[in-house]
Amino acid sequence: MAFYTPLRYPGGKGKLAPFIQDIYTANNLSDGTYVEPYAGGAAVALKLLLEGYAWNIVINDIDKRVYSFWWCVLNNTEGLCQQIRDCRVDMETWHQQKEIYTNFKNYSVEEVGFATFFLNRTNRSGILCGGVIGGKNQTGNYKIDARFNKSDLISRIQLIAKYKCRIKLYNKDALQLVQELNPNFDDKTLVYFDPPYYVKGKMLYQNFYTPEDHSALAQFIKGSKHPWIVTYDNIEEIKKLYEDINNVEFDISYYANKERPRGKEIMFFNNIKIPCIPYTRKIDFIKNAV
Repeated sequence: MAFYTPLRYPGGKGKLAPFIQDIYTANNLSDGTYVEPYAGGAAVALKLLLEGYAWNIVINDIDKRVYSFWWCVLNNTEGLCQQIRDCRVDMETWHQQKEIYTNFKNYSVEEVGFATFFLNRTNRSGILCGGVIGGKNQTGNYKIDARFNKSDLISRIQLIAKYKCRIKLYNKDALQLVQELNPNFDDKTLVYFDPPYYVKGKMLYQNFYTPEDHSALAQFIKGSKHPWIVTYDNIEEIKKLYEDINNVEFDISYYANKERPRGKEIMFFNNIKIPCIPYTRKIDFIKNAV
């Protein structure tokens, strides 16, 4: 399966893309708008756009640093690519980019965008607040440049930039964004909510949610009349928030730990039908449909 995003993200939601493509086909959503209020690496959004399922996409991230990277992809494409070509992928550069990332308010959007990208590609599992691949002494089995194939990453960025007129980028609170855009949604708009994990969000993301945040989001989503999907860690607190909403339980690999466990997750959906899943589509992680 082709991956188009230049970013690595814990959670592995890009593996859901073939399933969501099937949802597009089954619900006649082709050539519509796909919205990711929690874009992060935007793996699903980019696959839908670049493979001709969605006509345009809306990506949003409240983290100014992640937003800065996507701004550079769309508005400073060649500058970003040149930075990637010229950079040394070593610990000296890592410390420099860590300083920029940590004190991002003191730097330009171009500097912050590149720093975010550099740390994402050189940190374990792409966790921006995590440790460097191979450790600071570079004694691990993999070194800092293990996930930094310059030519491949530049090609991905250049390809995305070719579609920039069909990509809208925002830096807003997710709930605020969908409240503002909701009047413009139509029957061919699919919104995919992938909020921070309820249990491990604080460990994985810069912008994690409190239980009250999760509850406020659930109340808004359940009141929406447009097609939507929500994915979460599969726990009782979340099931209570989305009680009586159609759901699919599944396993998905995520790589935030060395053991590479399979995380139990759940997808809630409304105003769409879930298609039959042929084994040839290689999405056999679906366990139960309700």
